[in-house]
Amino acid sequence: MERVPILKIGDILLVSIQIDMEDQVALQLQEDLADRIVATGCHGVIIDISALDIVDSFVGRTLATIAAISKVLDADTVVVGMRPAVAITLVELGLSLPGIRTALNVELGMDLLARERGEDDDEPDDEDEDEPGASAVATS
Repeated sequence: MERVPILKIGDILLVSIQIDMEDQVALQLQEDLADRIVATGCHGVIIDISALDIVDSFVGRTLATIAAISKVLDADTVVVGMRPAVAITLVELGLSLPGIRTALNVELGMDLLARERGEDDDEPDDEDEDEPGASAVATS
């Protein structure tokens, strides 16, 4: 049985699905990813599905389950590279993928995870200072 590779990039695990997601492969990925989150202590998971042309209800539910497991293990999940046909299929199947955020590509997914973890707070946010009443809110 083929396995989906899981790469560690900083504090993020990148899963790039390049093979057909048969049921056994999806279940194995679920287990492998949970093990890697615990072993590495990573706080973010990006699942790249750009190579998938179709997603059935089982794979859709498995993605939701992976996100739920990741969340329990203190890792946020972002699915990237979803093709329009896959999005349409998921909606038609009634799968809203709770707990999963989406981004157009890996780079945007990494940015999203960084913002969620507060890693983009290197520079002070000056935007609020120009708004009327912002200082009153800050001093209250």
